[in-house]
Order: sequence, then structure tokens, then C-alpha cells
Amino acid sequence: MPTDTLAAIEASIAARSPFDRATKLRLMVSGQQVGWLPRAHADILRGMGCVLGPEEDTPSGPGVDLLPGRGDFAVRSAALEALARQLADAGHVRGWRNELFAVTPALDAPALAVVERAAARFLGLLTFASHMNGVIRGEPAFWISRRSQTKAVDPGMWDNLVAGGMPHGSDPLATLVRECEEESGIPASLARGVQAHGRIEVLREIPEGVQWEHVYAYDLELPADFIPRNQDGEVAEHRRIGHAALLAIMSAGTMTVDATLVTLDALRRRGWLAAAGDSA
Repeated sequence: MPTDTLAAIEASIAARSPFDRATKLRLMVSGQQVGWLPRAHADILRGMGCVLGPEEDTPSGPGVDLLPGRGDFAVRSAALEALARQLADAGHVRGWRNELFAVTPALDAPALAVVERAAARFLGLLTFASHMNGVIRGEPAFWISRRSQTKAVDPGMWDNLVAGGMPHGSDPLATLVRECEEESGIPASLARGVQAHGRIEVLREIPEGVQWEHVYAYDLELPADFIPRNQDGEVAEHRRIGHAALLAIMSAGTMTVDATLVTLDALRRRGWLAAAGDSA
């Protein structure tokens, strides 16, 4: 693959991934960091009467407590439900999902509360997602998907064949198996054959606030005659694609940042980057 193509992809990722710690506060609950709260959003929360503690220095930088003095999961969750509604009514969050995300410092830590998914990035909460490269068996090619224009986040952009946020109470594999059926019509019996390939961290400023996400990456080898079929209306189209066209999409910045990272990971692991300039 030409060096300038990879450089263009990396430049696109960097341009879409700014993060200035000076404009963020470490969002804390019970002494544990659960997010990166933009200072401007802290001002909005205080203006709406949300209980935030005073800004304090933590061992790793300025921080603020979310709902200090409320030490119960149910009490915190109820307060965050009311806050999310306020934020939505005021136009600060959009794309209400009726789906709960955990407020937690890590996937394997107990949730400290839950909150409506639409408010997670306004608060800069740590979130979790599963992404899957759809690899065509016997060919150096992929299936990818284009996000529906009605999606609240990254509408119309190219994505991995399957990608989905992880709701509270789920896990990376269960999330992926569910999304496989909904987004691409991949039955659970086939989806459970995925190969796990670790975790990629995304930390960047976005219009909604902050995307701090641990993305669990998977590959699934699909039969050559398999045709994905969307079931939930969240995918506008699927495309079977070779290396050169896929790299062109990524270098143009028309694939989501997290999907680009997951795709590059697969290309590197499979040794396909070097040969990518020779395939269509």
C-alpha cells in the first residue's frame, strides 16, 4: 500500500480525534472516574440544578463529583433519568434511545448507576461497543455497511459490517450476536463463530461532548455466497469491497473513526495492508 494512503488515513483519524484535557473535568462517582465532562457541559448542568461537587484536584488532574452524597444505585439512576429528560427537553441531547448505559469505571466493575444512552456522550461517560469485520472466506475482501441517514450519530457514514453500543447488563459477545442479526441478518449460530481481537480505546471530542469508548474488535469469516440483509432499518446499504476501494473510503474520512481503527487492525493482522494497493 502506498505510504501516502496510510498517511492520509492516519491524518483523517487525527483530524477527527481532538482532545484537550484542559477543557475537561474528570467525572467522578464514589472516587472512581467514569467520564470526561467538558467544562462547558458542567456549567450547563449546574445551571439546570444538577448536583455536581466542587472542582477538586485528583491525583491525575482536575475532577468533579457527579451527584455527591447519593450513594445508592437506584437513587443515582433516578436522578440521572430526570437529568437526561431535562437535557433532551432543552435540546442538549438528541436521538433518545430508551436504552440504558452503565455509569462505571470499567466493563468488569459494578455499575454505579445507569443513564439513558442519548445522554452518555454529553456527560463524556466511558461506554463500550462491539465492532465486527465481515471477512469474506477465501478472498481478501470485506463486507461493510453504511449507516442510515436517520442515525443520531454519524448518519450516512461507512461502518464495519456490524457495530453496536453495549447496554447495561450485556457483554461484548452478547451485544455482537444481537447486532449481527439486527444489522445484517447473520444468525446467532454463525455469529458465535467470531474471533475476538482485543480492545481499542477511542477518546475524542465530538459535537455531542466526548466519545470515550472501549471498542471490542471481532472478525467473522462469512461464506462467499452470504449476502447481508438489514433487519432494523439502521443500515442504508451493505457493500462487498476489496482493499483499494476500502482504503479510498477510509482515506477520504467517510468511514467512522472507530470503524476505521477496527478495519485497520484487521488489515494489519491479516498482512493485507502491504498488498492492498494491488487489489480492487
